[in-house]
Amino acid sequence: MPTAPPTVKPASRRTGWIIVAGIAAVLLIVTAVVWMNGDSYQDTVAACKKALNSTSTKTNRPDACEDVKADDYDALLISYSLQHAFDDMPQSDQDLLDYYDDGSINGSLG
Repeated sequence: MPTAPPTVKPASRRTGWIIVAGIAAVLLIVTAVVWMNGDSYQDTVAACKKALNSTSTKTNRPDACEDVKADDYDALLISYSLQHAFDDMPQSDQDLLDYYDDGSINGSLG
């Protein structure tokens, strides 16, 4: 007499939930790794600061500055302009505090 083929039991609900939980865990780990390796906003601002040059304006942003907020970009432009204006001054005019202040008025002010 021929033997009957073995019957395959259907997967239990527990097995299904274990598979779903495993897939969810893998997706969570992959998402966390991708998110942690991404640039932060501070990294973006730092890259923008390095990319600024004499042709940078409110309407002519470098590519590195596209994701920087308008207020932050304006502050970077002002900082860049002031720094270069200061650097372009003669060295004698750049001396802001060229005296020793010992706490008394002894000719150091004036």
